[in-house]
Amino acid sequence: MRKVLIVEDDNDINKLLSEFLIAEGYFVRSAFSGTEVQFYTDQTQFDLILLDLMLPGINGEEIIQVIRRNEQTPIIVISAKSDKETKIEVLKSGADDFVTKPFDLDILLARIEATLRRSVAQSSETISEFTHKGILLQTESRKVYLNKQPLKLTNFEFDILALLLSNPKKVFTKSNIFESVWQEESLVGDDGTVSVHISHLRTKFSKISPDNAYIDTVWGIGFKMNDD
Repeated sequence: MRKVLIVEDDNDINKLLSEFLIAEGYFVRSAFSGTEVQFYTDQTQFDLILLDLMLPGINGEEIIQVIRRNEQTPIIVISAKSDKETKIEVLKSGADDFVTKPFDLDILLARIEATLRRSVAQSSETISEFTHKGILLQTESRKVYLNKQPLKLTNFEFDILALLLSNPKKVFTKSNIFESVWQEESLVGDDGTVSVHISHLRTKFSKISPDNAYIDTVWGIGFKMNDD
C-alpha cells in the first residue's frame, strides 16, 4: 500500500484529500504544520508528500529544503500561489510537481500516479546495489555478501537491510521499518517483530565478522547502520 503524507493547514482541504486518497487505496497521514512533518517522516517512510506552501511556522519552501537534505521522497506542491516565479523556485528547490488550487481530484490523482511511476523507475534504474563496511547488497539478484562471503537472508531480513543501507546515516524507527518492509500500518507488538529480525541479521554478520558492529541500536528511537 502506497503511503502519502498530506501537509495542509486547511482542515477541509486536508480532510477532502485524505478521504479521497484512502478511497483510492492509499495509506494516508495528515499534517497541519511544518513542525509535524519532521515527526511523521521520522516515523514512516512515505512514498509521496503532498505539500501546501503557506503553513504556520515552517513554510513549505523550507520543508522541501529540509526533506531534500536526507530524502528523495517525491513531493507534489499544492498551492494557491500561481505566479510563474514561485513555481520555478519550488521546482528548482526539489519539488517534483506543482498543482495550483483549486484543483480537480481526478487530475491530481493522475499526477500522483505519474510521479510515483517515475520515482519507481528512477529507483530501479539508479540503485542496483548498496555497499557499506564490507557489505554488498545487490537489489536485482537479492544477494548479500559480507567481506565477499555470501549471506543467506530471509526476504524480511533482506528488505530491512536494504532499507537501512538506503540511508546509512538515518535512524529508522521500528514502526518506520515495519511499515516499509511489511507494507502494513504498525500496531502494538510489531516493534518486537522488527527487533527479532534485526537480531537475526546481527547474528549472521557476527558469524563472518565477529569483531565488528554493523547495525546500531539508537535507544528510544530505532536502528541505523554503524559507521565507525
